[in-house]
Amino acid sequence: MNKLYAVVDIETTGNGYKGQKITEISIFIFDGKKVLDEFTTLVNPEAPIPSFITNLTGINQAMVRNQPKFYEIAKKVEEITKDTIFVAHNVNFDYNIIQAEFKSLGFDFKRKKLCTVRLSRKIIPGLKSYSLGNICADEGIPISARHRARGDVEATVELFKRLIERDDNFTINSFLNPRSRQATLPPLLDKSVVDNLPEKHGVYFFKNLKKEVIYVGKANNIKQRVISHFYDKKKKEQNMCLETADISYTKTGSELLALLLESSEIKQRYPKFNRAQRRAGEAIGLFSYEDQKGIIHLAYNRLKLAPNAIMKYYSVAECRTHLEHLCSEFDLCPKYCHLQTNVSSCFHYQLKQCKGICCDKESVEKYNKRVREAIKSVGIGAENLVIKEKGRTEKEVGFALILDGIYLGFGYVDKDQASQLERPEEYQFFVQPQKDNKDVQRIISSYLKKKKKLKELENEK
Repeated sequence: MNKLYAVVDIETTGNGYKGQKITEISIFIFDGKKVLDEFTTLVNPEAPIPSFITNLTGINQAMVRNQPKFYEIAKKVEEITKDTIFVAHNVNFDYNIIQAEFKSLGFDFKRKKLCTVRLSRKIIPGLKSYSLGNICADEGIPISARHRARGDVEATVELFKRLIERDDNFTINSFLNPRSRQATLPPLLDKSVVDNLPEKHGVYFFKNLKKEVIYVGKANNIKQRVISHFYDKKKKEQNMCLETADISYTKTGSELLALLLESSEIKQRYPKFNRAQRRAGEAIGLFSYEDQKGIIHLAYNRLKLAPNAIMKYYSVAECRTHLEHLCSEFDLCPKYCHLQTNVSSCFHYQLKQCKGICCDKESVEKYNKRVREAIKSVGIGAENLVIKEKGRTEKEVGFALILDGIYLGFGYVDKDQASQLERPEEYQFFVQPQKDNKDVQRIISSYLKKKKKLKELENEK
């Protein structure tokens, strides 16, 4: 039995994957040579159509007001596409939105998929652009109504027909192989790029057609983590994958070094799809000092004026919020944490009434003990430390270097050389310099706490 293809195009309200609703759908049932059936209709999206979408498609609110809603055509869409292969230009866009419409009705819509963008890249290599408009211009395929569902489907059918005729290497069959990931890969990304990714710790970089880094991520298994992005249904992931044309990577040897490199790269590159850790420079430093009575104070100032900063922050508000949390957790005095000044009684409006040292209810030693515990819970402490990790190969050691509580960077050294290094300062010659910041402190502090907990559990056995 010959394969049947449902060549599909939809127009939508254009509010991102999660918010997009269908305004028009066109489906041509194609046997590889001729069209056997067709279903085309406008759809009432039950949502506003933005003006820029109307300008692009010509579809406005008045045109869809009296048209069927999706639930009224769902049965027809399911029936006409049954036992067919779902084909579209950038198939994941159309397929995922239709699938989401069905899901909202409690129905699981599943079809095999083929993408004419990916097929064109294989069968007609070397084009500057693989948008439907550009390919049709290169191929001399007329489009009667661009950005309308029926017009685009007619053009896609003709393009698909030519791809079938030129498919001397059985590319289409290979794409339909159940073990092939072709249908799930981003349309601009070559499968060989994914196939060549390592299954190692490291950092990966998603790049667009201009070779700009649009996303940086870390992974314990680079290939596995990258592929997981392609199956993610979140709006950000879908949009990111649509732009991804290449992926590069850097192996790190360990999760900690991957986290540190990821943080550094995000702050240097400001990738479009990375929201966390974008802010590069901290402005405020938390520090401690002892007054004439021997009481340890926690205070904050501009980073340059904060001696041996315990922690770095992006703003005064962020620092004060953290200080309030420390006061609450360790029963510290807000006055001695510089959360309130020029007051007679020690009471902070967001914290409970203080009944501690400032009210002569306890000794300096007892209070200072809690302050030291609070300091110990923050950052990585003012010490010299080399955190040794696995290297990228069996012959090297990876490490992160902290001197005087400041993170200097990470690096790699041969195991033979590492055995001859006795003091943390000696690792400076092998370090790849990196900037210290709040995110790095958080990463290292979390790692050290986790490592300590694991060691305690091992000792209990």
